[in-house]
Amino acid sequence: MTPEIRAVFQIFGIGFLVAILHTILKQSGKEEFAHWTTLLGFVAVFVIVIGYVDRLYDEIQRVFLSQ
Repeated sequence: MTPEIRAVFQIFGIGFLVAILHTILKQSGKEEFAHWTTLLGFVAVFVIVIGYVDRLYDEIQRVFLSQ
């Protein structure tokens, strides 16, 4: 499995777990923890995406700036 496909599945897994935890916490009356869980899930996905954006930027620099 390529690293890109693995990252897509990681993002899907994080989103799925965050959605389940958010629903459970909200139904049990702990809305503040539910919001924190969502925020932490967003940060985790953001870190993964930032890593790929950095690689993309490096690749673009390599292709267009190295002559």
